Amino acid sequence: MNSILSLFALTFILTSKSLTLLGKDIRIQKQFEILTSITENSTSVIASRKDEFMASHIILNLKERHIYVYQNSEVIANYKVAIGKEGWETPKGNFSVMQMVENPQWKNPWNGRISAAGPNSPLGERWIAFSRQDGKYVGFHGTSGEHSMGKAVSHGCVRMRNKDVKELYELVGLGVPVVVQ
Repeated sequence: MNSILSLFALTFILTSKSLTLLGKDIRIQKQFEILTSITENSTSVIASRKDEFMASHIILNLKERHIYVYQNSEVIANYKVAIGKEGWETPKGNFSVMQMVENPQWKNPWNGRISAAGPNSPLGERWIAFSRQDGKYVGFHGTSGEHSMGKAVSHGCVRMRNKDVKELYELVGLGVPVVVQ
């Protein structure tokens, strides 16, 4: 458990002009430790884009290092992923999608540098949070290191190819159940 909590020392900067939540634009305040600031230069932070989405639930099989996206009992998409390495394991359990961000920026917790948003960012082009423990988030995100798919190399998050996480982003919405086993 301590290793999982250590994962959350990572700091993210998510950027947007506004957050749309249930049809209302609201200003964002510091909601949790890893969300350190919202700037005016961003692409978007989208909490709820549509009333309906295709996925009914997601299963992440850690042993297979694969995500299965379901619509009821039918697999509608699946992706090879990278998961948390030893000491930084991806948490197991039942979760749900709780945050979705396009073009997130990342602040390196060790040197304070902020990466530019986009496909070469450590977070790639999308962030989909599904776990929150002690104010810290874990989620699916893109990566510039697409060669890492199928490996246990992350600090607990689930890395995906940018094209795959962009597709997943369109299939899911807030509240979609995520089972990590």
